[in-house]
Amino acid sequence: MRERRYFTTRTMALIGVMAAMVFAMTYVGIDIPTALGKTKLHFGNVMCLLSALLFGPLTGGLAAGIGSALFDVMDPVWAPECWITFLTKFAMAFVAGLLMKKLPEGKYRPWASALCGSLTYSVLYIGKNVVDSLVVKGFTWQVTKVEVLAAKVPVTLVNGLLAVVCAALLYAALQPALRKAHVLTA
Repeated sequence: MRERRYFTTRTMALIGVMAAMVFAMTYVGIDIPTALGKTKLHFGNVMCLLSALLFGPLTGGLAAGIGSALFDVMDPVWAPECWITFLTKFAMAFVAGLLMKKLPEGKYRPWASALCGSLTYSVLYIGKNVVDSLVVKGFTWQVTKVEVLAAKVPVTLVNGLLAVVCAALLYAALQPALRKAHVLTA
């Protein structure tokens, strides 16, 4: 009797390649300085969502989490929170990948899946920043509104929308070729 393992060599290679793409594409973007730190408009979330749309919730989630956490480790400003980044990016891709499996076939399935994954991340990221501002930094609600709501929410929503559009379009372009090359088996 042959034992079935999820983490085959092929799956681990896909996770590694997609994590590298997430890592690399997070560098492609614009740093936006704010009065209380910095935020970034980048293309890493595109790859997080694309990995989930193409390869499912677990493979996509691990690729998104690992690639994003590695990016954070490279910057001393974000390194202490790399574990939070792993969890939030994993959740984004896991939700998108799970919906790709559960929603009925159709041209809107990748769009809806990517949107729900992006919204999951946005809520988690903004929530983390509110807690950080109020609890860890000890700021008042007035300062938190400026730091999080005025500075981070618009960038997060633009990042999210950009990621949804790009990931869904890239999925439509890549999925047939990856099927033909037998990279996608399902």
